[in-house]
Amino acid sequence: DIISVTPQAFESYFNTSILGRARSDKKIDIRIHNLRDFAVGKHRQVDDKPYGGGAGMVLMPEPIIKAVEFIKKLSRAGKRAKVVLLSAKGKPFNQKMAYGWAKTAKQIIFISGRYEGIDERVRDIVKAEEVSIGPYVLTDGDIAAMTMISAIARLVPGVIRLESLQEESHWNLLLKKEK
Repeated sequence: DIISVTPQAFESYFNTSILGRARSDKKIDIRIHNLRDFAVGKHRQVDDKPYGGGAGMVLMPEPIIKAVEFIKKLSRAGKRAKVVLLSAKGKPFNQKMAYGWAKTAKQIIFISGRYEGIDERVRDIVKAEEVSIGPYVLTDGDIAAMTMISAIARLVPGVIRLESLQEESHWNLLLKKEK
């Protein structure tokens, strides 16, 4: 599940090639949620000045918390769902993480930031793991979510032939670390 202010950014990527086939074959289920659907008020505002001050705007905690709670209620994974906060200052995402999540996570909820980021309270309230795809800042977390989902989904059994995975440079490293 992905929570984003720009849900329309995802559909073409997730409906083509390997990920499109995996979705059609029901090997993976990717759902995109518009953060504004969880906001209140006439304008469905999701951003505000940072709590404690600072420049720019951040995503407010209330709509994100509502979205995470809603998604967890819909899911069989429920409270066991992994929540990932996409952030340039997070733990670096790598192949080992992708493999572990593909193997163990029943559901992953990605929170895609925008503007100057996400209100700091969100991480603690929804018990999110803060993860980054690299030591740089993007305009939002949407590309990071696509990157991580691509890396994880291809490791789900049946999405790619096992022989193809075994020929990759990271495969032997994963197996050694697992032993």
